Amino acid sequence: MDRQTVDRIIDEILQEKLKGTDGHSCCKDGVCSDNLCVIHNKDGVRNLVHNGAARITSGVGVEAAGGVEPDVASMIDHTLLKPEATTNDVEKLCSEAKKYGFASVCVNPSYVPLCAKLLKGIAVKVCTVIGFPLGAASTASKTFETEQAIREGAQEVDMVMNIGMLKSGEYEYVENDIFAVISTAKRYQSLSKVIIETGLLTDEEKVKACILAKRAGADFVKTSTGFGKGGATVGDVALMRRVVGSAMGVKASGGVRSREEALAMVASGADRIGASASVKIVSGEISETAKGY
Repeated sequence: MDRQTVDRIIDEILQEKLKGTDGHSCCKDGVCSDNLCVIHNKDGVRNLVHNGAARITSGVGVEAAGGVEPDVASMIDHTLLKPEATTNDVEKLCSEAKKYGFASVCVNPSYVPLCAKLLKGIAVKVCTVIGFPLGAASTASKTFETEQAIREGAQEVDMVMNIGMLKSGEYEYVENDIFAVISTAKRYQSLSKVIIETGLLTDEEKVKACILAKRAGADFVKTSTGFGKGGATVGDVALMRRVVGSAMGVKASGGVRSREEALAMVASGADRIGASASVKIVSGEISETAKGY
């Protein structure tokens, strides 16, 4: 995709205004026109949840307080990526994930075999990171790392986009880099997420990154590594959701340390939360593994 096309799409997204007097696109003259949205039909959404819907994806402005409070645990990737993490720490991580029913454990590639063994036959997935934390590894090495991790038991991969190449305007490189990892993951029916490191990007660059990840076929876009400048914000999550629409997931990660913060991310459009403070988020207790991410 050439620069002119990207810039045109960015202009369309950043200049578009939400329709309706109350700021919601479903509204006309302040009244919900279809009574089907999450914002105005919370009872209907509750019925969907009770009847088996695993997730509800919403846009900007959905309030968790007084509305539908999601099963937060099932949306959390229980994360341990600090370099000093030990096998005992990883074993504890898996134990906590099983106890609380987290969506996955997210670990560095070297611990994938251990997690796959500990979580065999359990609904909790094994997630790992690719090209982490800088995203500046070669496409070939990211591709190899992806295939190796999946062969060893990873069911989800979170790859770091090449941030410098994006800032250089090398859109074709970035898209091809993402596509190489995503296509490898798809061959094994593994879920893929692209970390765009929002703390290092302008709003326009965030839009570009999301567009490229969507074009490359990623399943999710993700805010942060947790090791860069800044972490997830509700504004970034809302912007990312606006760009990718309902066809992709949005993962908020980096600095989410309380239930209130997690719910705010969900209200802004996040389908998944990456956190090391997962136990505290769902129970109020502090886990020994939850320090540093």
